[in-house]
Amino acid sequence: MRIVFCGSGWLPMVDVIRSRLPPDVTIRLRDAARPLAEEVRDAEVLLPSNAGFDAELISAARRVLLIQQPAVGVDGIDLDAARARGIPVCNAPDTNQDSVAEVTAFLLLALARRLPLARRAFAAATVGEPIGVELRGKTLGIVGLGRAGSRVAAIATAMGLEVLGVRSSSPPGAWAELLARSDFVSLHCPLTPRTRGFFDAAMLARMKPGACLVNVARGPIVDRPALEAALASGRLGGAGLDVFEREPVPPDHPILSCAHVVLTPHNADQTPEGMDLLNAGVVDNVIAFLEGRPQNVVT
Repeated sequence: MRIVFCGSGWLPMVDVIRSRLPPDVTIRLRDAARPLAEEVRDAEVLLPSNAGFDAELISAARRVLLIQQPAVGVDGIDLDAARARGIPVCNAPDTNQDSVAEVTAFLLLALARRLPLARRAFAAATVGEPIGVELRGKTLGIVGLGRAGSRVAAIATAMGLEVLGVRSSSPPGAWAELLARSDFVSLHCPLTPRTRGFFDAAMLARMKPGACLVNVARGPIVDRPALEAALASGRLGGAGLDVFEREPVPPDHPILSCAHVVLTPHNADQTPEGMDLLNAGVVDNVIAFLEGRPQNVVT
C-alpha cells in the first residue's frame, strides 16, 4: 500500500510514521516540483496536511481508499466529494489540545500585560510602562467546548478567571451574555460554512468595550477587515492570533505592525509531545483501516 504525505515540510513526521507501519506499506513525501494531482494518482492513502483537497483533486486520486488528515481540522478537505466516492476521511483528535491550550494561556497573559507595547517601551528605555491588568477576577468567554476549549477552561479557572462557554450552535441568549460579560474571548470552534466569517463587525460590536479576542482555531472564522477596524477604533482592546486568513502572512500585512496584537506563526500545536501523539494517532488510524475497522471517521 502506498501512502503520500501531501503537505509541505514535516519530513521527520513522515519518517516516524514510516517506522511504525508494516513493511509492505510505503510512505513518501510529495515532490513539490510535480502537480499534486500527479502525485496522488496512484496512492491508496493520502495525508493532506496543509494541502487543500477539493473535489477535482479527490477525483484525480483514482486509487485512494483512505484520506487521513494528520491533524484535527479537516476544513481543507471536500468532505462531500470524499463521501460521494465512499472514501472515509479520518482525523487525529486528542493529540494537540494541551499544546493549543498552553499557547492560548500565553496569548491571554501577553494581552493582559500588553506585551507589544511593553517591548516598544523596553526598546525606548521607558520604565514602568505600559500598565497591564491581572487575569484573576476577569471573565473569559470560550467559543467551542471540545478538547482544546475544555482544557483552556481548566487552565483559566486555575488562574482565577471566571469562565463562560458556548458552542457555535448555542442560542442567541447564550452568545449575548458571553460577549457582553467577557473581558477576553477565545475561539476554539472548527471552520465550517456556518463559522466562516462568523466573528464579523456585528459580532465584534457586541463584545464588551476594550475586551480582547484570541483566535487559535482558524483564521477565516474572524472577518479580517472587521477585526482591523475594531482594533483601530479602540472598541477591541487587543487580539492574540495564531491563525490567519492567509498563511503565511504577507510581510506588508497591516496586522504585523499593530501595537495591540500578539502574534504566533500558527504553531500552537507544534511541540515534540504533541507531534508524538499526532504521529501515534495517524499510525493507529491507518492500521485500524488496514484491519477493516476504520476509526476517527469524520465523513
